[in-house]
Amino acid sequence: MAERRTTARPYAEAAFALARDARRLKPWSEMLALLAAVVGDAGLQPLLDDPRLPRERLAELIIEIGDRHLDSEAQNFVRILAENRRLALLPEIIELYEMRRAEAEAIVEADVTSAYALTDAEQRKISEALKRRLGREVRVTTRVDASLLGGIVIRAGDLVIDGSVRGRIAALATHLNY
Repeated sequence: MAERRTTARPYAEAAFALARDARRLKPWSEMLALLAAVVGDAGLQPLLDDPRLPRERLAELIIEIGDRHLDSEAQNFVRILAENRRLALLPEIIELYEMRRAEAEAIVEADVTSAYALTDAEQRKISEALKRRLGREVRVTTRVDASLLGGIVIRAGDLVIDGSVRGRIAALATHLNY
């Protein structure tokens, strides 16, 4: 996985630079997401690995599928990826691109896992607290995991805050063993 991300990084950086310079970060996110979905389709997978299919034809096929949703720069991007046999890296490219976009827009993605469904008010309170702590806008995504028993676990970038009952029990068990 790390090797794929390493290989995808220069392409993601190039796409980000193009989008930033044109002030089109959101449209590029949408185009890259579309392209990642296209190459992720099970019906197209065999074609990506088929050495008999000319690279130019594969690029044109993907561009044709994207149709009017791809501007000329995105179409050229597809051609470059096809020429270098890197179309299969589009899922990693979009992931890296989105990380750069969030950084440029000063946005942090926060994953909040709780033992029960959070209300809108609770989500806003968590978002505001993270915004104060991190000094950036925060997009909160919530999940429910009943195995936490109670409390929440927050992951925002490198920050992990484990306020779950399960986490506290594990910490107590570790402390008692020493």
